[in-house]
Amino acid sequence: MNRRQVLTGLAALPLLGAKADPAAASSSPPSIDFDPWMVRKLARELASKPYRAPEGSLPNTLSDLSYDAYRSLRFRPDRALWRAENLPFQVQFFHRGFLYKNRVTIFEVVDGQARPIPYRPDDFSFGTIAPPPPDADLGFAGFRIHAPIQRADYYDEVSAFLGAAYFRAVAKGERYGLSARGLSIDTGQSGGEEFPLFKTFWLERPAPGASSLVVHALLDSKSVAGAYRFTIRPGDTTVFDVEMALYPRVDLQHAGLAPMTSMFLFGPNDPADTPDFRAAVHDSDGLAIFNGSGEELWRPLCNPKDLQISSFGDRNPRGFGLMQRERSFANYQDLESRFELRPSLWAEPIGDWTDGAVKLIEIPTREEVHDNIAAFWEPKQPLRAKGEHIYTYRLHWGPDTRKPQGLARFVRTGISARGDNERLFVLDLAGDRLKTADAAAIRGVVAADKGEIRNIVTQPNPAMGGWRLSFDLVQAQAPVELRAAVFEGDTAVSEVWLYRWTP
Repeated sequence: MNRRQVLTGLAALPLLGAKADPAAASSSPPSIDFDPWMVRKLARELASKPYRAPEGSLPNTLSDLSYDAYRSLRFRPDRALWRAENLPFQVQFFHRGFLYKNRVTIFEVVDGQARPIPYRPDDFSFGTIAPPPPDADLGFAGFRIHAPIQRADYYDEVSAFLGAAYFRAVAKGERYGLSARGLSIDTGQSGGEEFPLFKTFWLERPAPGASSLVVHALLDSKSVAGAYRFTIRPGDTTVFDVEMALYPRVDLQHAGLAPMTSMFLFGPNDPADTPDFRAAVHDSDGLAIFNGSGEELWRPLCNPKDLQISSFGDRNPRGFGLMQRERSFANYQDLESRFELRPSLWAEPIGDWTDGAVKLIEIPTREEVHDNIAAFWEPKQPLRAKGEHIYTYRLHWGPDTRKPQGLARFVRTGISARGDNERLFVLDLAGDRLKTADAAAIRGVVAADKGEIRNIVTQPNPAMGGWRLSFDLVQAQAPVELRAAVFEGDTAVSEVWLYRWTP
């Protein structure tokens, strides 16, 4: 489970029902009628047939590329889609090669007509790679979206769709970090994970002055086909409105909805095993949940010694996401990676998602190049074969600025050893709710399913303008599930902190 090394590629959709456009030049590709419901129809028809794995043959000069060589294979910015029209969005394309061997078909939609975007070798700079012949039709692996979110005269990269069903985005002032996926299947299961892929995209040409871009996608996999509509709005927070319809070929026992993947190597709660000049290395530092009962939960991430799966049962969750709360360069010290600029990703379900659970998967890793964290919503009931399953949700990429109930937040978790059988936990909190609280009435409440909690202390933390909650855990046996919160009298003034301690 590693987005940087996913070997699953993307496949092409045959151009069925194409018709000639009499207004187009003879060399222009044919167009087809398009409406948003067409993608659902295609997905339904696809699911009624046996799955066909994508064929991804490429010349060795492209299939055997190194990572650095692939990075040098760049689309020419002056050839970007919609650049000549001076529209508020531009699109550049990824070449097939390296790990991304399979082709995706990409259409531009204008006035109800979809025309495939042709591959032309001279649209790319091949660097040290031998370019293909001018008439080669090698195709695209994906695309990236550019928009002027930093300043009006420059089109920054704000989102990319590349590899299986992965996509990612940034907000103003940020750098790429974690990724989202169209769907996950059997993540964390002993039988192995299935990687669905986006095989076809339709990009709606934006109107002059538009603030959003609409992208449609067709998903396919051994177990399911699906239709997606993304409405993308870049800005201080970049927002994706997602509508998806799934058509399983078989019952999906472990479908992950609104899935996201990230990386956590080490941090204050889980220090590095070997010396490192950096105090923390992660794209995300915690899982946040706003559950259907109105509780706000915070679960710091860790890099476990063994696979860990955590399940947070719920009904109609209000939101969940992998957050990057630590925003100080001083706590990372990485001039190249700039982890403090990585986005948080919050998924906001819309409509009735019924019963299920937010699942958190934590996988051991020794290297920061591997994604070892996954989070998603898993419905309690399987998604039945031959049915239609429709979900709508919203993705928020950017700083974690949500304050649905104004509660104080846990911003740092530190752990110290006190002998072989005892640990000191130090939790720092920040938020306006604590600033207006009666200091004499502030108290911490801590519970554990095993062992004994001792020495609960709450005190102001003037260095950060917040409060500190500390306690000792004397464990009976590991793992230990911990739960903590801060109250003013009998009123909760903080979110709920959750943690699984393992030795």
